[in-house]
Amino acid sequence: MIEDDLDRYEGYEPRVRPSKSGSKPRSKNRPQHEDAKNGLVIAVDRGRYRVILDENTEQERLLTCTRARELRSQAIVTGDIVDVVGDTTGVEGSLARIVRIHPRQTVLRRSADDSDTFERIIVANADQLLMVVAAASPEPRMRLVDRYLVAALDAGITPILCITKTDLASGEELRRYVHNAGVQVVERSPENPARDDLVAVLKDHITVAVGHSGVGKSTLVNDLVPGADRAVGDVNDVTGRGRHTSSSSQALRIPEGGWVIDTPGVRSFGLGHVSKTSIVEGFPELLPFTLKCPKGCTHLEDSSECFMVQAIAGGTLTEQETARAQSLQRLMATLQEGPEHQSGSGS
Repeated sequence: MIEDDLDRYEGYEPRVRPSKSGSKPRSKNRPQHEDAKNGLVIAVDRGRYRVILDENTEQERLLTCTRARELRSQAIVTGDIVDVVGDTTGVEGSLARIVRIHPRQTVLRRSADDSDTFERIIVANADQLLMVVAAASPEPRMRLVDRYLVAALDAGITPILCITKTDLASGEELRRYVHNAGVQVVERSPENPARDDLVAVLKDHITVAVGHSGVGKSTLVNDLVPGADRAVGDVNDVTGRGRHTSSSSQALRIPEGGWVIDTPGVRSFGLGHVSKTSIVEGFPELLPFTLKCPKGCTHLEDSSECFMVQAIAGGTLTEQETARAQSLQRLMATLQEGPEHQSGSGS
């Protein structure tokens, strides 16, 4: 009886239930896209990506791209080097597809605040960070400058300070503040845009420009890249705060060579994703003191064995170094107080 049942099923082939979409059964084998072309992401806008192919050649063209389904869980940001397939002609109405993201050389990131360890990638593959700070209107925020420096050094990016609106106030205090940290400084005003000075610093680099709303960052970008037409805002007379003008990051080519990436103005720059060690290293002029401290030193005012605290008390630091040391202490205290006390405003 059993043998008869077995004979009945001889040669039987099980049916494969089709997927709900009616397509072929899924396979773990993904296409290799050996014909993919290499490009640079210069803008991201609501699920569409602007990509330059064959940069600086006669075949250079600008594509509009979507992302491949296999990349749906990965962020694609301005500055990424990607591989694209599909219609890569760049003609109006064409649409290509990003299928790979190349390993990033650098990543500039921030968190929503110091209690948030989820990092938000701002740009990829930049090698310079241009910190745009106004000498007045709005008033300079030294704590925000410190946060920029920490984020830049943590990412392996060279920080540069551009002081704007020096026709309204002197930029000397800002210049002195970052001098011992080894930061290069360029000053500009309506009478002296200092375009040649900026180009000399930015040429042949990928530079990301960051700055509080209203500091003149978009005006600076428009000077660097004629025809960029980045929207320019002003400062609220009541609050003293700038109005957001840039809504998304965009890479713009400097005629003399290199790229400047304009980013939306930010009023906060959280460092919740940065380790305490990296935060201390973001104050390089203080390392001769902090490196001597015992392991696990908090560098706070009540740390009697802290060499930096001793230097502050002994008056051996300059006025600017003391201000920077106190800023470091404030950051370290913020990280230790807990989420309810933390903020990424840098005010």
